[in-house]
Amino acid sequence: MEKINVLDKEVSFYKQNDEDYICITDIAKHKDPERTDYIIQNWLRNRNTIELLGLWEHLNNPNFNPIEFDGFRKKAGLNSFILTAKQWIEKTNT
Repeated sequence: MEKINVLDKEVSFYKQNDEDYICITDIAKHKDPERTDYIIQNWLRNRNTIELLGLWEHLNNPNFNPIEFDGFRKKAGLNSFILTAKQWIEKTNT
């Protein structure tokens, strides 16, 4: 993976089909290096994050499961809503 500097922080990225992809784990690591999993899980609780991910997957992933996505989207933002990266990947085929 290549590295770039963002606000004086090193972030990994890679290219695939002329597209750049950044490593959100590296971004979370700068927020809290001990608990990157919790940082990412909290990002996934946010309705705006879910809608952005859903839109990106809808445009770029022919195997995306929009029915599971709708369930996540409706619950996102609620205090009781919890979503892990593993759940997102497995249930929405991402």
